[in-house]
Amino acid sequence: MHDIQQLISAALDGKRAALARLLSVIEGADQNLLAIESQLTPPVGEAFVIGITGPPGAGKSTLINRLVPHALESFGQAAVLAIDPSSPFSQGALLGDRVRMQGGEFGERVFIRSMASRGEEGGLARATSTAVRLFDACKWPVVIIETLGIGQVELDIMNLADTVLVVLNPGWGDEIQANKAGLTEAGDVFAINKADKPGAAQTRKDLLDSVSLISSKSMPDIMETVATTDKGVLELWQAITAHHARLISSGELVERRHNRQRGLIRRIISDQINRLMDDALNTEEVAMLLEKSTVGEVDIHKALHRVLALMNR
Repeated sequence: MHDIQQLISAALDGKRAALARLLSVIEGADQNLLAIESQLTPPVGEAFVIGITGPPGAGKSTLINRLVPHALESFGQAAVLAIDPSSPFSQGALLGDRVRMQGGEFGERVFIRSMASRGEEGGLARATSTAVRLFDACKWPVVIIETLGIGQVELDIMNLADTVLVVLNPGWGDEIQANKAGLTEAGDVFAINKADKPGAAQTRKDLLDSVSLISSKSMPDIMETVATTDKGVLELWQAITAHHARLISSGELVERRHNRQRGLIRRIISDQINRLMDDALNTEEVAMLLEKSTVGEVDIHKALHRVLALMNR
């Protein structure tokens, strides 16, 4: 605990090495999350958090590379969290977006970090919210999160980001229809990347049709980009920052961040309950009760009540 306190103090003083070590702690040990979060309260809520999601191969990493210079021009510094699939052996980040992204030319103005998903659903690593709060507390003004993009509907990003950018490619019309309550609901801004390929106009039409079916959603900006050549990237960044400005002027940003804090509290409570439950299930007494219940010697409800009793001690 003392080491964690020292790391937090150093990170808050601007030491990048301490920040990097803390991110490793956050990623690798669930029991340290609460200790770290407790020292980051009250939440400062100053960082502009941008979530970038979309299907595999949409070009999210390349697009982030192109967006970072504009983020630096607007904010001076930028942190990037890239959520990667986990290695089945080490549980570490398998793809390593730090390798795919190029941040060296910007020096210490950019901090790029891959985090392993560790099998979490929803496209985000379990520790991502803690990492975002850490960047926020360390005065990083903008945090860009790239979700897994493994094909599932990645709605967790809605609970973490201020602005969600959904990146699609031409020809994604069938998937848009299948996911009209998924990615289209999550998006605040859309980018049709690789827009120099056939089908961009039809994808725009499909997107407009899909979003129009969501009664609670206003029509988002739909931008066209070719990330490999930087085409349309400036306009995309302007759409992202314009959405942020609208959130501020309407008061919705405060509401979103309150929802984020409620989600964080729910996650902390859930983590604590799961830990207590695991501890109870691992006791010799409960293991014996469960074994007896499988052969009908003990009613399963008796084992359940004993688990609950142990959790409440």
